[in-house]
Amino acid sequence: MLRALPAVVLILILLGIWEVYVDIKGPDFSLTLPSPHQVASALYNDRSLLWSNFLVTAKEVILGILVAAAAGLACAIAIHFSKTLRRAIYPLLVASQAIPVPIIAPILAFWLGFGILPKLVVIAVVSFFSIVVTTLAGLAAVDPDLLKLMRTFDSTRLRTFRFVEFPAALPGVFTGTRIAVAVAVIGAVLAEQTGGSSSGTPGLGFQILLSINQLLSARGVAAVVILSLFAIALFGLISLAERLAVPWAYQPRGDLSK
Repeated sequence: MLRALPAVVLILILLGIWEVYVDIKGPDFSLTLPSPHQVASALYNDRSLLWSNFLVTAKEVILGILVAAAAGLACAIAIHFSKTLRRAIYPLLVASQAIPVPIIAPILAFWLGFGILPKLVVIAVVSFFSIVVTTLAGLAAVDPDLLKLMRTFDSTRLRTFRFVEFPAALPGVFTGTRIAVAVAVIGAVLAEQTGGSSSGTPGLGFQILLSINQLLSARGVAAVVILSLFAIALFGLISLAERLAVPWAYQPRGDLSK
């Protein structure tokens, strides 16, 4: 609790400054930037609408991150094993991150339909690059002495990868996934705003756009607050999963007693 106290104090200070600033600007200004108490009121009054749309967006984000993690890990392993693939694929991976989501989302929607599939593709595209980069960094950071030791025992390339390189790369996979969380939420919002929906509940991204157009800015900001809290929760869950899956990554260097 004490570790979280500085963050809580800073948030309260910022909320206070925000509230005072909106009050000084007057009621007309709150149509574009609502005060914290207006956002809190929207969170309560529109809780049913926000919750139903949050469930849609949360499903898209979680599934999208899983797809991105699987694709990123597979891509990193392929690049690690083949220098030819590295030279061929890596520039394309970098270029994929420069594609504007508002351009590709409508194209994917018309191509793949207006269901969840095009949104998963968008989320995966914007999220998986960080996983590839950090996984490759983990694979490249393996202790050379361990690799020499495996060669001394006539270990095969796959066996060396399984018992030495892959465990060393796991912290990189989790690090890239944590980075991907925030990007995945942004990707889901943009995909919902530009890619349409075949269901009656389009998600928080579309609700944000609709609320802004209807001058219901408090509801829009409330949706943003929910997405921010969701991203923080996902970040924490992934960090916890990393501690459970790769406890040696958190062991103090030089500590041989554990």
